[in-house]
Amino acid sequence: MSEPRDTSSISFTALYTGHVWTRDGISAPFFHTRGGAFLYGALAPFEFIGRRIVGGNIRTFLLQRHHLIDHRLHQLIEAGVTQVVEIACGLSPRGHRFCQQYPQLTYLETDLPDMAHRKKQLLQEHDVLSERHRVLPINIFAEDGELGLAHVLDQLDHSKPVVVITEGLVNYFPLDVISEFWKKLAVALQAFPQGTYLTDNYPLYRGMPFYRTLKVLGNMLGAVSRSQVGFHFHADDEAIGHFKTLGFDDLKIHNPANYYDQLPIPQTRGNPMVRILEGVVSA
Repeated sequence: MSEPRDTSSISFTALYTGHVWTRDGISAPFFHTRGGAFLYGALAPFEFIGRRIVGGNIRTFLLQRHHLIDHRLHQLIEAGVTQVVEIACGLSPRGHRFCQQYPQLTYLETDLPDMAHRKKQLLQEHDVLSERHRVLPINIFAEDGELGLAHVLDQLDHSKPVVVITEGLVNYFPLDVISEFWKKLAVALQAFPQGTYLTDNYPLYRGMPFYRTLKVLGNMLGAVSRSQVGFHFHADDEAIGHFKTLGFDDLKIHNPANYYDQLPIPQTRGNPMVRILEGVVSA
């Protein structure tokens, strides 16, 4: 059996995104890191230029996607969901915040072993972990064993619905590669009465302003992170059709612009570049 793909090269982005959430006030102070603060400052000139030229920057899209995923997760919990798995959790504050707000919630945070160990230590130091809020290692390409998706989902009650979240992960892989995980996830969610999958995605719609610029930026980020950054879809119906071929019963696509009057998210000039995909699998 071949070794699972090593995605540890992209973990540096966890520091930057973690600091963005801390600076925006949606993360506890103990999530602050020196590395994140350094990256935040180093990228400030480029973020300024992006805001002026494109009408939005990385920070804008990070906050748009985080708030929108939070919004849908709140709605799903209010509708009865009590189990959540966040994959590639990094320094996301979501597990901590939601477990504080919802005492009925079981929340599993997962990441590659080194990042999961770091996150677990951080939360243990501040005494916020419990039986219902845990951190586990995972590799989304592992076929079985303790790093496999099945092992993580086996920690849950299969008689109850579940929500699985990936944020800041899928665009680091070409479509054919990340589709391996999506297909595996769709099969695994069939073991629950209903499974909902929430993820951010950066499509490259035909006719989108700065189409070529985005492709260049994607290649640059891929070189820095030693990964293959990909823009997966060129139209909404393309994404919907693709997810249905992988075993999802339905896919909804959320545009942050449709939530400007509902959520405290920064606005972009023109069409936002990020979308939230919500896939559903029913038993």
